[in-house]
Amino acid sequence: MKSMNLTLKIWRQANAQAKGEMKTYSLSGINDHMSFLEMLDVLNEDLVKKGEEPVAFDHDCREGICGACSLVINGRPHGPLQTTTCQLHMRSFKDGDTIYIEPWRAKAFPVMKDLIVDRSAFDRIQQAGGYVSVNTGSAPDANEIPIGKQIADEAFNSATCIGCGACVAACKNASAMLFVGAKLSQYAMLPQGQVERKRRAEAMVAQMDKEGFGACTNTGACSAECPKEISMANIAMMNREFLTAKFTGEA
Repeated sequence: MKSMNLTLKIWRQANAQAKGEMKTYSLSGINDHMSFLEMLDVLNEDLVKKGEEPVAFDHDCREGICGACSLVINGRPHGPLQTTTCQLHMRSFKDGDTIYIEPWRAKAFPVMKDLIVDRSAFDRIQQAGGYVSVNTGSAPDANEIPIGKQIADEAFNSATCIGCGACVAACKNASAMLFVGAKLSQYAMLPQGQVERKRRAEAMVAQMDKEGFGACTNTGACSAECPKEISMANIAMMNREFLTAKFTGEA
């Protein structure tokens, strides 16, 4: 166990209308076994003791599941490792390091306060078509609709997207196509998702464009920074679903 002294340069912004700026804080005695969010907790405890406003940041499960911990650390979404911020530990840094901490940067993710951004654009995209129709009644037998293992595995891999927005923050165009592609693919590959297949592709892509996300130019930064390693193959499937729906009326 090592003790670390750090210099933190953190984006501070009082509210959505205020002008933000980077502020510098010194922090000492940080345990290298702490998570990054625990380190910020220590900073906030010190700020409260001094009568200063604590740094606002998003968090929830702290188990790498919810995707709430959206921070750009030293220029990379979630920091130097391909994981969520809450699962990033201070052993990834060195004693004496200067760490830059910022919110996601995207037109569709406006800063609300300090490090917190409004990611409700993702919610609206999913509301546009990220669901399947079901008939009420008794539960069907598990094997009533046979699904091949490869297809089931691929659908599951797409469904592991936690909607954190790292793909948008990593993309030079602030594109959400990896997120939308994953949400489309997880349904398009399964028989349960066929009812809304055409409408889903058109509606979710239209909502994505309406929210102001940029276009994909295939740099691969989205997948490289995704904590769940969502494949860019989902973007190809999204394009295929959308074009098929547009030109044939059937997806």
